[in-house]
Amino acid sequence: MISILINGGPILWIIMVLFFLAAIIIVERILFFKKIRVDEERLFSRVQSAIEKKHYDEALSICDTNESPLSSLMKSGINHRHFPKHTQKEILQEKANLEVPALEKHLSSLGTISHISPLLGLLGTVTGNISSFGLLGGSVSVSDPGLLATGISQALVTTAAGLIVAIPAVIFYNFLVSKVDLILIRMENQVNDMILLLNKDDIVNEDV
Repeated sequence: MISILINGGPILWIIMVLFFLAAIIIVERILFFKKIRVDEERLFSRVQSAIEKKHYDEALSICDTNESPLSSLMKSGINHRHFPKHTQKEILQEKANLEVPALEKHLSSLGTISHISPLLGLLGTVTGNISSFGLLGGSVSVSDPGLLATGISQALVTTAAGLIVAIPAVIFYNFLVSKVDLILIRMENQVNDMILLLNKDDIVNEDV
């Protein structure tokens, strides 16, 4: 293993660093999404029941015990329940937008790693081949296959390493981005549901 790292040259070390960075980002993001995952239907139902009874403190307490973008949205809506409907919607949409950076944290870095890892592997291939073919034009006798094999080994190792890093990085990047997109779609629906819930009495009075 050590000999492979040595033969891979400095580019392989860079790829290894990117591998560990990608692994850290993936694990951190998975733990983050697991932390904010809640039973949204049950949470909304409990908050709805408390609001319908005018127990706003109870509703806020329910939100505080569930750390998720939905609970943050509902808490903001409850705190601004006396505002006009259009103002409530603007506040909730702004609150939803504020959740985006936390959801997308480090994803751009993971995307960058997934793109540059195979390029670095290709660079290692090129430099390794340059080193190998340089021996053919130099004064060193090519009768020694070990010297020629060193450059070829560097080329092959860095190419493989770049792909080994890039493939899972791309898979997890797409998975995490799709998860963020799904959460954002749900949050958009939740904004509308919260507006209807907070103004339910007004809607009933208008119908009467």
